[in-house]
Amino acid sequence: MNKVNTLRVLCLSLLFLFACSTIFAQGQKSRSGKKTTTAPAVDVAAPTLNETAPAPASTTVVQPAPAPVAAPAPAAAPVMTEYQELTAGGNTQSAFDDLPPRPNAPGKCYAKCKVPDCIVESATTVLVKEEGVKKVIVPAEYGTVTEQVLVKEASTKLVPIPAEYETVTEQILVKEASTRIREMPPRYETRSEKVLVSEGHGKWVRKKRYAGCTSVNPEDCYIMCWEEVPAKYETIFKQVLAEPAKTEVIEIPAEYRTETRRVLKSPARVDEVTIPAEYATITKTVVKSPARVDEQIIPAEYKSIPLQIIADTGKYTDWVEVLCEEKRTTYTISQLQQYLKDRGFDPGPIDGVIGSKTLSALEGYQKQNNLPIGDINIETLKALGLPY
Repeated sequence: MNKVNTLRVLCLSLLFLFACSTIFAQGQKSRSGKKTTTAPAVDVAAPTLNETAPAPASTTVVQPAPAPVAAPAPAAAPVMTEYQELTAGGNTQSAFDDLPPRPNAPGKCYAKCKVPDCIVESATTVLVKEEGVKKVIVPAEYGTVTEQVLVKEASTKLVPIPAEYETVTEQILVKEASTRIREMPPRYETRSEKVLVSEGHGKWVRKKRYAGCTSVNPEDCYIMCWEEVPAKYETIFKQVLAEPAKTEVIEIPAEYRTETRRVLKSPARVDEVTIPAEYATITKTVVKSPARVDEQIIPAEYKSIPLQIIADTGKYTDWVEVLCEEKRTTYTISQLQQYLKDRGFDPGPIDGVIGSKTLSALEGYQKQNNLPIGDINIETLKALGLPY
């Protein structure tokens, strides 16, 4: 992309220099006093894509200083538009016929890039070999089966069963139950009882001297206390009737004895027993499926052929202001790479060289922010905040 832009700028510069040299040569001829014939001006409108060609009044023709020749000043050459200057002498552009907008100051560059064709990868299927049928012989299949073969039929036989006995134990009554009457004498018991001998009363009791006595002789001070004499009781014992005389009936249980004897449990008999049939296991080989001839369908063979379909024909973009070649210094490119890396787009090493990774990161940032795609354009630098 950089080489293409550089070639385009060089082409435009050469066209501009060629136009300037043509105008300068015409001016020299007019100043040398030679008679020149001015062709009538032809109004040629430059075809444009986005803007119309600038008005002729805005074009400045560079005139050299007058030569020291005493000759009358010729009439001024007709003013030509930029497009007429660049196309003078048959120097027309093959890819586009418009020019960038006129800048306010020199030192600005513009680029127009061709968007490549949008090619969609597709594929088509081509029949290589048609479907066919072939006969396949399928051999018979054999299997091993196991069978039960009767060796001896079932039969019966009579088996005598002897009688069965068992020992039983019985209780035999010896004496029936009876009753007898027993007389019970009265029952007495000794009980104690407290009897009052003297009732409780009070009396004066003389005590030893108390601690607050002031006499030297302790016998001079006495204390008299009124104390209660409790009542006196005496315990006496006497016989009292606890239970009067009575009669009671006593039950005398019956008396038994145990006898053991042998009794018949089941009588003797003759049973008919069935003798089961006897079988032998044999193994033999049998045909599971007979031999046959099958028809096998051979599917058709197809081949996928890749195709490239042009979904959209490429075209040129509008003129976009870009960073001029002399401003694309190593420092500026390094700053651009650092700014892209800070915003999450990997430009590769920060080396000041525009490589494939730097171009890929730049294009990714431009697509994400709806900026003009391709080349280091001024709108992208403004969006990045990068001084230029």
